[in-house]
Amino acid sequence: MENKVEVSPGVSIVDSNLGSSRDSHILLTVVENGISMTHYFNAGELQQVSPDHLLEGFETEEPKKNLSSSARIFSKTALFAGYSLAIALFAFSMLSFSGITKARVVLTGSMAPAIHVGDVIITTPIKYKNPKIGDVIAYQAKRFNGAPVGVFSHRIIGGNISTGFIVKGDINKLPDSQRPVSKDILGVVIFVFPYIGNLLTPKALFLLVPTIFGFYLIVDAMRNVE
Repeated sequence: MENKVEVSPGVSIVDSNLGSSRDSHILLTVVENGISMTHYFNAGELQQVSPDHLLEGFETEEPKKNLSSSARIFSKTALFAGYSLAIALFAFSMLSFSGITKARVVLTGSMAPAIHVGDVIITTPIKYKNPKIGDVIAYQAKRFNGAPVGVFSHRIIGGNISTGFIVKGDINKLPDSQRPVSKDILGVVIFVFPYIGNLLTPKALFLLVPTIFGFYLIVDAMRNVE
């Protein structure tokens, strides 16, 4: 015996086994005059459905876990600090390359407590900033025979740039014997980074670089979790 099921005017399904099996499943899509209609036959019943309803959805990747509010704040703060540091380093590199600024690590404690051993001082040439009494200058120290000794960073306490400045370390009892003039002055101190120079030793860098890299991996992992 043949069973005939009409799904739309003029269109029908003819199947001799349609009514004999309760497990029959038929999905038929008919396109007529640009209109698509889908019919689903199951267990003797016919219904018009959307094909999307018969497909089981699946996830293409594991859902991301949500961060706590404190973790999100930490992640954003760390990201902001990282970008700020990168911008500052880039700007300083450009200024150093152009000769506008120069960084020097302080090796003695003669300027304590204003400047300590391990501080990094940022100087700018005297053509960009005229030195005056009270300023700290970096100058080329020389022996009595004119041979260079090193770079001293001491405070101006008197004199002038023409005849020579009287300079002295804040902690020293007496002024320096040399009176630096304009050709001796390498720069005027405009900023001090406390103790940064202590991180530039080989031992400190050996510990610091892996720490920064590990911190970056943690922040990057937190950024991928929303």
